[in-house]
Amino acid sequence: MENKDWNYILNHLAEEKENYFNAISPPVIQSSNFAFASLDAFRTAISNELENTIYTRGNNPTVNILRKKLAALEGTDDALVLSSGAAAIAVAIISQVSAGDHIVCVESPYSWTYTLLTKLLPRFGVTASFVDGKSLDDIEKAIQPNTKLLYLESPNTFYFDLQDLKACADLAKQHNLKTIIDNSYCSPYFQNPANYGIGIIVHSVTKYINGHSDVVAGVICGSKADIKKIFDLEYMTLGAIISPHDASLIIRGIRTLPLRLKQSHDSAMKILAFLKSHPKIEKIIYPYDVDFPQYDLAQRQMRGAGGLMSFFIKADTIEKAEQFFNALKCFQLAVSWGGHESLIMPMVAFYNVEGRDQPATPWNMVRIYIGLEDPEWLIEDIKQALELM
Repeated sequence: MENKDWNYILNHLAEEKENYFNAISPPVIQSSNFAFASLDAFRTAISNELENTIYTRGNNPTVNILRKKLAALEGTDDALVLSSGAAAIAVAIISQVSAGDHIVCVESPYSWTYTLLTKLLPRFGVTASFVDGKSLDDIEKAIQPNTKLLYLESPNTFYFDLQDLKACADLAKQHNLKTIIDNSYCSPYFQNPANYGIGIIVHSVTKYINGHSDVVAGVICGSKADIKKIFDLEYMTLGAIISPHDASLIIRGIRTLPLRLKQSHDSAMKILAFLKSHPKIEKIIYPYDVDFPQYDLAQRQMRGAGGLMSFFIKADTIEKAEQFFNALKCFQLAVSWGGHESLIMPMVAFYNVEGRDQPATPWNMVRIYIGLEDPEWLIEDIKQALELM
């Protein structure tokens, strides 16, 4: 997409300023329902609730502005905005399967995607197989006569494994499967799966798209037919909607998406160089690292990798790893990512937690998110914490 297209989408698309006093910022239409001047107008609206404002659980003018912008950013016909990324994933998946159907999903997806596929959907007769998404052969071998959906996450959550999106889309077409991808890692700025033939794209809007750590939301992007189908049943029935106020905050947030993503990516590359030279770092995982096993694929289908990376620290004991995390002053210990602040997620925190199983991820694994701070400041913070370990 050309820069001029980004500028138009982020700052002008769907903003009919003449309808609200030429205000620069779109208004928050905080109304639960909408009245009609005549019975005929009411009847016309009911005939297509996706395109008309009747009741905010279905449609709202502020949310519609955001819908149109997000669809345009992903290069799809339409979009639906939901109350969380998990809601977007669940609604998108449920919309494509029925009792007796089977799903092929890449290994190590987002934890709540895994929970949906292994604990919730099996209660309703839907099964799933998890495969190495790096291998097209493994994906094809997992396809069964009752398979209806191929679910991708490229890159995925901690190890950032990629799938060849065009090859996956072509394979799905051969077997008459629907494709869904979680594109949260890249955002529309760094990757557009629709360009490779992927049918439905979901995001945790909480992350890069909003970018200010003050809204939880999700989006489903797809064709007119897919979005209408989802709207008429799953979206309207389950009611996992976003508020107009939150939609307005996201409209504000996406205006700076290119600036934020570029800063985050550029800073990550500097921190990557530092980590690769440090003797207490065992291994680094980042798609734009030349040593990343799928580097060529990342270069081919991504335009950048943003600020999320993982690495392993050389610590002999859990106690030493804990010393590293407790010594950090700039990075904040937290889940999630995509905001202005740099975060660090220590896997050791998930060990020895009452009521939880031990995670499969090693305790010396660290996931960091590089925000908008000065990268040299962040490097100094990591350096001093490693020296105390």
